[in-house]
Amino acid sequence: MKAAFLNQTGPADVIQYADLPDPVAGPGQVIVRTEAMAVNPIDVYLRSGAVTADLPMPYIPGCDLAGTVVDKGEGFSRFQVGERVWGSNQGLAGRQGTFCELCCVDEQWLYPVPDGVDAATAAAVSLTGITAHLGLFLHADLQPGERVFVNGGTGGVGSAVVQLVAAAGGHVTTTVGSDDKAAQAISLGATDVINYRSTDVAARLAELVAQAGPFNVWFETLRNPQPETTIPLLAKRGRYILMAGRDARPEFPVGPFYVNDLRAIGFAMFNASSDEQRVSAIQLNALLAAGKLKGHIGAEFPLAEAAAAHQLQEDNTLHGAGTLSGKIVIRP
Repeated sequence: MKAAFLNQTGPADVIQYADLPDPVAGPGQVIVRTEAMAVNPIDVYLRSGAVTADLPMPYIPGCDLAGTVVDKGEGFSRFQVGERVWGSNQGLAGRQGTFCELCCVDEQWLYPVPDGVDAATAAAVSLTGITAHLGLFLHADLQPGERVFVNGGTGGVGSAVVQLVAAAGGHVTTTVGSDDKAAQAISLGATDVINYRSTDVAARLAELVAQAGPFNVWFETLRNPQPETTIPLLAKRGRYILMAGRDARPEFPVGPFYVNDLRAIGFAMFNASSDEQRVSAIQLNALLAAGKLKGHIGAEFPLAEAAAAHQLQEDNTLHGAGTLSGKIVIRP
């Protein structure tokens, strides 16, 4: 099979494109012929070595995939040959990733693709959709009518948060970097959108809080969170959700935090059990089938250009290039 892989961590150009042996399904595993994959920031961290992990070499990167089951191993399987599936969690915990024509996946990490949903959409909402759902519902216990803030409403996780909050009957405020992205965020369901390049974000947030009240949930996606700014904007018993900022060490205003009964919750999607992630996937599938969740795709690359796709993700995740809106999808 053709695959994008690396034999050592480093810059994007360590990714090669060549033939690797076809995988063989073990017990409880299936072989998926991939139709679409997506790129995530964690892929960049693992490939670059910024996040230390025991990677099998050659290592195939990629967490997300959508495709068709073409073979399965011994034992019970939820899926039959010919079924369309999507999933995430590949490329982690010693597993090979998805940037290949044939991917061997434990059945616990796969879910059916709803009728009428294309592979690119399914792949694009995989990791980001599960992440957003876990944060909003498992950890923040979002309720209808609550007010949510999320940075980056047209990014991968941010666009998923916007759509999930809107579908749940909440009100979501978000930031974007251009007028075009503002229009995109509104189309996804954002109630209020702040262009951080042309507007004083802190002043505008203060205005919104004065007009409509403080936020019940703050979903932090930035690598450098600012709790000193965030905490005064939260309602009593508000929830401060942290899923980014691996190296951040900001000052934390303890007084305003505890006197308002606030909660700070940190989580990483890949720490959630397969059962917890399946609950999220079932809900995401219902929204996909109803047309209430869309894959916000900003760029597409062929598998042969996986290195270029990684470079684009790195430029935007680590260097603030602002040249990407939504997810990067790769097709074999």
